[in-house]
Formats: sequence, structure tokens, C-alpha cells
Amino acid sequence: MEIHDATLRDGEQTAGVVFRKEDKVAIARALDEIGIHRIEAGMPVVSEEDYEAIRTIAHLGLNAKIMAFCRGNVNDIDKAAQSGVSGVLVELPAGEPRLKYQFRWSEDEVIERAVKAVRRAKEHGLYVTFFPYEATRAEMTFLERLLSVVVKEAKPDAVAVVDTVGCALPETIRYLVREYRRITSLPVEVHCHNDFGLGLANELAGLAEGASVAHCCVNGLGERAGNVPTEELVVALEVLLGRDLGIDCSKLMNASKLVRSASGVDISKQKAIVGDHVFSREISVGMDLLFENPLAIMALKASFVGNKSSALIGKKSGTTSIRLKLAQQGLKASDEQVKEISNKVKLRAAELKRTLNDEEFLEIVDSIIA
Repeated sequence: MEIHDATLRDGEQTAGVVFRKEDKVAIARALDEIGIHRIEAGMPVVSEEDYEAIRTIAHLGLNAKIMAFCRGNVNDIDKAAQSGVSGVLVELPAGEPRLKYQFRWSEDEVIERAVKAVRRAKEHGLYVTFFPYEATRAEMTFLERLLSVVVKEAKPDAVAVVDTVGCALPETIRYLVREYRRITSLPVEVHCHNDFGLGLANELAGLAEGASVAHCCVNGLGERAGNVPTEELVVALEVLLGRDLGIDCSKLMNASKLVRSASGVDISKQKAIVGDHVFSREISVGMDLLFENPLAIMALKASFVGNKSSALIGKKSGTTSIRLKLAQQGLKASDEQVKEISNKVKLRAAELKRTLNDEEFLEIVDSIIA
């Protein structure tokens, strides 16, 4: 089972996101340090800078396999081969809406293009994943014919179940993985978008059905609602399914922050795994356990993914939280003073409609115990 990170290609397709060469190299290094198995470095034909970034990443000597993304034409394939990557994903449309309204290609034309492109990639000695996108909106009779002919005549190394617009249910992905394996007898990869919030569930279902590679992007970057977040996929596999992927989960937070900075796209403070507040607590009940025995009230330790736990002070904070916060600041107060601080904190937080920062908290404390 391998993780295929597409942050540098699919992630950059997020509206408004631009990665410069130095960004791509830094992100590739961070992904490799985590232990990500495959890095999709980009599309070589997009620009000369993209090509140079891919070429540089391919020659860094990383442990990860470096792959490029190509449309189903010879020029894309040749450019990718020149960059030095070890493999390519070759995309062509399979979904009925794309064929009918966007490309206006016949089914035979799609098959002909696919065979020609995959053959060219194999001639270059590249590892090839055939990537028929919008597979979840394809006619099954055509999809089966497309896969059968391409596998027989061009011999790709793997095939991908692609839910381009994120419209599938987990059982749909399981069904397609079963069908892909029956039709092709090749390794199957899953690439799901998150338009209905089901991307992670769909990829886990695909892996459970026998897929061997799952695609993802750091922080869930990607077009529209994004792709499956790398950090969520990795931790779900490592913790919930008990799969040892050889990945250092403690470095996920650093990668998340790097991608946030490079992309200019922030994430919710409550974003699973890497959100700034996802391991924090405002409610006073159980606050002591947050630091003494976090697994008593949470499913993960913050340190496991490189995140931090924190006690947030606000309207829902009681005396336990106040005492803990005072201790963290090296301060002491009597029981009466703690109650008074707690009451003033609640009032101030209600006025501001948010939690208090340390400066605001200390202002209240100083007014009472100075």
C-alpha cells in the first residue's frame, strides 16, 4: 500500500494557487522526509519553470518515486521522459459528460489516443498509471472496453479509479475497484475528490477492496472542494486500520504549515489532524486530562502528528481551566480569586464572541491579583 501525493500538481490546481520552483522543491523535500512513497511533481508542459522544477525534483536523490502528470498525447509524454521522472500518469476522459460536451470525441477516438500515449510512455521505460478521469460518470460498457483495449495493446503498469468531481459513494468506489481488478488484473489506484465530503471514506473503501495506491494532497488542496488530505489519509491508515506505512506522522504538521505558506491558502483551526485548535479545549470539564492523559478524552495525542495541545480560555472555561492557565504562566491565586477571574473571563469572552488571547487573560488576572 502506497501514498501518492499530488500536492504539486492537483494541489496547485486550487483556484488562485501558484507554486514557484523553490516552493515545489521545498514541498517535495518535506514530503520525502515524511516518508511519502510517490510524489507527483507536476505537469512538465505547463511552463518551462514547471519543467525545471520537475527535473530538479527528479534529480534530488529522494527516496520517493517521482512521477509526472501527462495528458494523453505524445508531446506530454516526451517532455516528461526528458525531465528524468521514473513514472507518469496518463490521463484521458472517460466520463460521458466530458466526452459529449467538452471534447466531443468518439469512444474509439479516446481508446486510440490512450493506446498511443501509454505505448509511448512504455517505450521511454516509464512506469505508467493509466488515468481515465471521470470514471464515476462513465458508461460501464465503454469503461470496460477502454480498460481492456489499453491494457491488452499498450500494457500500462497500473490503472486508476478516478472520481474527478467527487460524486461517488464508498460502495461505488468498491464496485469500481472490483471491476478494474477483474478487467485488468493490474494494481489499482484510487483518486477521489471531496465535493460531497466523502473523499477520504471513498479512498479507504477502495483500499479495503484491494486498491494498492491512494492519491492525496496536503491540507486537502485541489479544485473546488479539494482532494483527500494527505494527513487525514495517512493517519487513518496508520491508526484506524493499523497499517505500518513507514511514514513519520510527527512531521505532518510541518508539511501542512509549509504548504499553507507556499499556497497562501489557510485552513480551518478545526481542520482534522493539522488544525491549530483540533487538539485544544475550552470546556473546563476534563481540561486537566488534556495534558495528563490526553487519550482519555481524544483519539490521538497531538505530538503523534506534530501538533500541540492547548487550553483555550473563554466563555466555557471554569476554575479548572483558570488554575491550569495560571500555572502555565507561573502564577498563583486563591480560590476566591480564581472564581473572580473565571467570571470576568466569561463576561469578556461573551463580549468579544471568541476566546481570549494570553494578553487579554493576563489583563484580567492583573486586575485581580496584582
